[in-house]
Amino acid sequence: MGSIGAPELIVIALIALLLFGAGRIADIGKGLGQGIKNFKQGLKEADDVGKDAKDAKDSKDAKKADKEDAKDEKKKSDDGEKAEKADKAEPKAKEA
Repeated sequence: MGSIGAPELIVIALIALLLFGAGRIADIGKGLGQGIKNFKQGLKEADDVGKDAKDAKDSKDAKKADKEDAKDEKKKSDDGEKAEKADKAEPKAKEA
């Protein structure tokens, strides 16, 4: 007593055929196949949405980093200009 063999599967298939009929079993198989197909398609779409969201986040982070870099560069150049102006002003103050 244990596993189901080929003869048992044949008996189960014949009983299902008698209960549901050939047309109904074909419809059940078709519906099951479409359900599996839709499930796989849903998983693929969810994966694509996840990748798109990650790419968008990465892009957003990159843009934010670029803006911060630009601000840092601007601040450095502004500081450099202030230092140059201060250097130019010092000799004039020493002459006076």
